[in-house]
Amino acid sequence: MQGEQRAVRVRISGRVQGVSYRVWTRGEAMRLGLTGWVRNERDGSVTALIAGADGAVTAMIERLWQGPRGAFVSKVEIEEAVGDAPADFRIIV
Repeated sequence: MQGEQRAVRVRISGRVQGVSYRVWTRGEAMRLGLTGWVRNERDGSVTALIAGADGAVTAMIERLWQGPRGAFVSKVEIEEAVGDAPADFRIIV
């Protein structure tokens, strides 16, 4: 995808651990041509850095509200990110 580049840090809350949310996020990000990372947090939320074409980042944010089967997303907090994302999309453990 071409166009303006954007990076965001996203915190997803709800039932997002124990439902393969990180694996699902990585797959969706790769399908959209995005780079970044995703990790579980101690409070039960999931945090991700998502970088790429603005339209693809926007599409990914919309998908984060759905999540994989078994997930229930109650909140998606977004802040613009500064700095470089990795060249691929990683799951951080």
